[in-house]
Amino acid sequence: MASETYSRHLIRMARRQAGLTQTELAERAGTSQAAVSAYESGRRSPSVDTLVRILAATGLELRMRLAPPDSHTSALAAAEVLLPAEQLAGRRERERARLARHRTRA
Repeated sequence: MASETYSRHLIRMARRQAGLTQTELAERAGTSQAAVSAYESGRRSPSVDTLVRILAATGLELRMRLAPPDSHTSALAAAEVLLPAEQLAGRRERERARLARHRTRA
């Protein structure tokens, strides 16, 4: 269930970041607007291949890595799954700004 929630937020966030409508994304990804809507709402879950293709249509690529879990990473991942795409984007922007401030002090 968590991966389904995660993929729907990834698709919506990538589409909005690219400034695309569901119809425009569907055309670029070679699928239907109804499919994009179903993925974003969580009614359907895309395969990994489909998710890669949809994200590529927004100009992004999906990267995965295998690593042992740690409590910090697991807590962040769990929190991100629950956040709407807009809040997630804002959270990441604040984190980037915080890191930039830290780098200028060092």
